[in-house]
Amino acid sequence: MIKIKGAIFDVDGTMLDSMSIWESVAADYLITKGVTPRPNLYDELLSLGGHEIPKYFQVEYGLRETASEIQRGIYKLLEEFYFHKAQPKEGVIKVLDTLRERGIKMCVATATDRWLIEPALQRCGLLDYFGRIFTCSEELTSKSSPDIYIRAAAFLGTAIEDTLVFEDAPYAVKSANSAGFPVVAVFDQSSKDKQDEVIATSDYYYRSLADFDYNHLL
Repeated sequence: MIKIKGAIFDVDGTMLDSMSIWESVAADYLITKGVTPRPNLYDELLSLGGHEIPKYFQVEYGLRETASEIQRGIYKLLEEFYFHKAQPKEGVIKVLDTLRERGIKMCVATATDRWLIEPALQRCGLLDYFGRIFTCSEELTSKSSPDIYIRAAAFLGTAIEDTLVFEDAPYAVKSANSAGFPVVAVFDQSSKDKQDEVIATSDYYYRSLADFDYNHLL
C-alpha cells in the first residue's frame, strides 16, 4: 500500500462551506450592470479560474468594463462573505490536525484568488497548516488542467502517486485523477447532481470529511 507523503487541498466546497456564494455572485454582478444573466450561468463559469471570468463576461455578455474593473466589482460582493462569514466544513480541522501530526506536508490549490482565500483561512484557523497557497490566477491556469496540482506536488517534493488531492468539483476531481493523483472527493451541495461522475473519477468518496478513513494514509 502507498504511504501518503503529501496532500493538496482545494478550498471552496472542500475545506470551506462557501460554494453557495459563487452560485449567486456572478449573476448578482451582471444584474448591477443592467445585464440579465442566463439561467445556466453558474454551470458556465464552474470550470473557469477567477482570472478567466472577466474575459468571459466581456465576450459572452458584452461588458465594456476592463477585466480589472469587472474583477473588482465581483470582489466587492465577495469580500463580506469571505472576510466575515465563511466557515470550515465538518471534519476538516480534524483531518488537517491528523495529517500534520503524521508529518504529511500540505499545500492549497484553489481557483479562488488569494485576496479572498488567505483572510478566510486565517480567520478560520486553517492557514498555518499549509506551506503554500497555489491559485489558478497566479499560475495562469485552471483546474480543467492538472498543472496546478503537479506544481503543488513539486513544491511539496512528493511524487504524484504519494500525494492526496482533496477536491469537490467534478471537473477538478477528474483533472487531478487524470494526472495520477489519488483523489479524495468530498460531497458539496453545489454539485449534488453530478455525484456519479465524482465517484467514478475519485479514489475515495465522502459525504463528509468527518468520516475520513485514516487508513488511506498508510
